[in-house]
Amino acid sequence: MVPHKHPSPTYFILLLITITRLISTVGKTSQWKAVLPAELAAVDQDVFDKLRGDSEALQGRVSKDYGNMAREVPLAVFHPASANDIARLIKASYKGAVPFKVAARGQGHSTRGQAMARGGVVVDMAGFRERGSGVGIKVSNTVDPSVGYFHYADVGGEQLWIDVLHATLQHGLAPLSWTDYLYLTVGGTLSNAGISGQTFRYGPQISTVREMDVITGKGETVTCSPQTNSELFHGVLGGLGQFGIITRARIALAPAPKRVKWIRLLYKDFSSFTKDQEQLISMNGRKQNIGVDYVEGSLLMHQGPINNWRSSFFPLADHARIISLVTKHSVLYCLEVAKYYDGQSENNVDKELQVLLQGLSYIPGFYYEKDVSYVEFLNRVRSGELKLQSQGLWDVPHPWLNLFIPKSQIMDFDSGVFKDIILKRNITTGPVLVYPMNRNKWDNRMSASIPDEDIFYTVGFLHSSGFDNWKAYDTQNKEILQFCNDAGMKIKQYLPHYRTQEDWTNHFGPKWRSFVERKQQFDPRMILSPGQRIFNNLN
Repeated sequence: MVPHKHPSPTYFILLLITITRLISTVGKTSQWKAVLPAELAAVDQDVFDKLRGDSEALQGRVSKDYGNMAREVPLAVFHPASANDIARLIKASYKGAVPFKVAARGQGHSTRGQAMARGGVVVDMAGFRERGSGVGIKVSNTVDPSVGYFHYADVGGEQLWIDVLHATLQHGLAPLSWTDYLYLTVGGTLSNAGISGQTFRYGPQISTVREMDVITGKGETVTCSPQTNSELFHGVLGGLGQFGIITRARIALAPAPKRVKWIRLLYKDFSSFTKDQEQLISMNGRKQNIGVDYVEGSLLMHQGPINNWRSSFFPLADHARIISLVTKHSVLYCLEVAKYYDGQSENNVDKELQVLLQGLSYIPGFYYEKDVSYVEFLNRVRSGELKLQSQGLWDVPHPWLNLFIPKSQIMDFDSGVFKDIILKRNITTGPVLVYPMNRNKWDNRMSASIPDEDIFYTVGFLHSSGFDNWKAYDTQNKEILQFCNDAGMKIKQYLPHYRTQEDWTNHFGPKWRSFVERKQQFDPRMILSPGQRIFNNLN
């Protein structure tokens, strides 16, 4: 007779631990579900299991952004394991008796709470990327009868542009249009426009998109392009997250250059500075590779450092004479130019630059040049970021103001803002960018709103402040906007922040009607991106 074997004491201990954990989990789930509104508690179990509503999750990165001036605590944070999970979450809201708001948060690089969802659900796209749950980055090439042979990358909306750069370079390719800072998500920049010094020639990043997968406010996953579901395609690009969440974007690629000639020129006269910028952006024969590839500009002022966190450029030996010039003129203007090249064009790049820069009216003797790798140039802001992080100066308030200004009014802006408001207040120490773009590089069918002139300027006040004095910068921003309004300037905000629907109506102008119609078509219950405050009345 075989003796009966009793379970060992270890077995009972493990069983007890398992049961205790299960009871604890069920208890927490029941408790967590009990405090949820009925509309959120009604989501199916698989979706619910990916929601977190504990204080650690809610008080973390999802309740703040890069601006560090707004704080909105959501009801829950959603950690999707697939794009289908996101679709199911939104569909649950859409079909519920009372819908809950949903915001997709990538890097949270907004400055006024645009990626937040007070009383709603924040979708953690950063975690989605870190878990490798999305589309990833897939580089391909194909033949399209309409455009011929071209290269592209299918990229998840949660991916960072820096990772897109490295992945495409492995194939000798790269996107054409960039932002100054690359640690931003693809979905985030495409929901705004995505601009930098290349925009005048290659268009904003939204102009390089060929196709997308988008989850609408109905929870439907739709593939769209200029030919298929074009209303959604054009609406989402520059649409501030109002019509859908981008889960895949097909980005056009081109052969990547190897190196960059990077030049800065100093000006004392704003008229000469803008005239030369406009001359440079008019030489943009992309197919013939004529012209420069990048044009930006910035202000140098007495209260700001000669080199700033965006890049360290001017040699230390020249700081004294540059400071002397700034002291004499109060404001200097720095024109920044880049020309790409590779092994084939290396021998001619200096001659081409000499021709392109011939006749420019910069101050003699204040010409500065660097020769850097393509990656070093595109990722130029990163070293400044890491330095500020090490000093505890990155996660501070950023009361930024970004504007698009018609060419016809940029001189008035200089005299009324740069030489008056900014100098009188004497608090601006961060970078102030100013550079032109060509309107014909933008697709007017897309949602992004720009001035109605062939050339317009972007001006960016990239302030950093302490937690105790950011309101002084905010007051200055308001004074600048009031000046523009009083002067009848037809400006547009980039990364816009408005409080009333009247302001939003003015912002979109003739596009407002189609913007509203697209909202009614793709997000009729006003679920998506509540932090933009376009269709909801948040204080």
